[in-house]
Amino acid sequence: MKISALKIGKIAALVLSFIIFAGISAYLTLTLLIKSEDIVIVPDLIGKEVVYVLEILTDLGLNTKVKGFEYSEDIPKNHIIFQQPEPSVEIKKGRDIKIIISKGAKNILMPNLRGLSLQQARIIIEENGLCHEEQSVTYSSIFEKDNIIAQVPSPGAQITRGGCVNLLLSLGIRPRAYKMPVLNALTLDAAVGLIEKSNLNLGEIKSLFFADKPKDTVTAQDPLAESLVLEGSLVNLVLNRKPDTQSSEYLAGTKNGNFFRYRTTHGLLKRHIRVCLTGLTFSNDLLNEYVKPGKEIWLLVPNEKGATLLIYEDDKLVESKVIE
Repeated sequence: MKISALKIGKIAALVLSFIIFAGISAYLTLTLLIKSEDIVIVPDLIGKEVVYVLEILTDLGLNTKVKGFEYSEDIPKNHIIFQQPEPSVEIKKGRDIKIIISKGAKNILMPNLRGLSLQQARIIIEENGLCHEEQSVTYSSIFEKDNIIAQVPSPGAQITRGGCVNLLLSLGIRPRAYKMPVLNALTLDAAVGLIEKSNLNLGEIKSLFFADKPKDTVTAQDPLAESLVLEGSLVNLVLNRKPDTQSSEYLAGTKNGNFFRYRTTHGLLKRHIRVCLTGLTFSNDLLNEYVKPGKEIWLLVPNEKGATLLIYEDDKLVESKVIE
């Protein structure tokens, strides 16, 4: 049975129409799918912590733009107080979300810093948006050294963020004061014994020769005799001795130790001098610093029988001596 040309034309038209309709439907469906993937719903950010907000917006493919910071009595510090666009709005990925971050309440109660260390107090001051303006110090028999004795404003007082705090810091227990003993004309060991008895510490010893004064005696002292000095202060001496060509010398001293004198080699640059006392169970540096060339160094060496005194110049061992 033969199919007429008219029927064939109708069938072809129907097939062509179906193909066009299927193509259009597929295109529209794919376009809608792609479009739906590009659209996100803006979340509610008000009252949320800023780090959480940054994470959630990044996960949604949105950009975070901080418009500024404002004080808020209701929203805690570092939480969101404003957003644009508003929650539940549909927007495309890649768009900006503008936020304003809370600086917390403008007026706060002053934290109690009394008894805290200076480091702890500074952390609390910074966390509350305050500044550390002035710091005074005084001795105290109650508060440990570097702890806060008092503060202005006082604890519990209202203070505006950005305001400054003044602190009174403890120096610890006030050291005792002594009258500086007269050391002139004493031998070195006698002078050091008197320094130790007065609860003072031996400082630097220098050599300077005067022909009209007894040899190996003190010719000058700092602090001056009979001046008021605090417990533990350093006392520097000048000893009447001729400049010695020997690089080192070990001298008798006090019951607590003996004196060791060392002169650095001459030159233009400072020398790194390290003097170490070492024994079977210990090793202690008596000196470890840079010293001018040709300078004379005096050290009080503890009476450690059998210990060895090692002298290094620029990390090279130049001399050793066994303590007898």
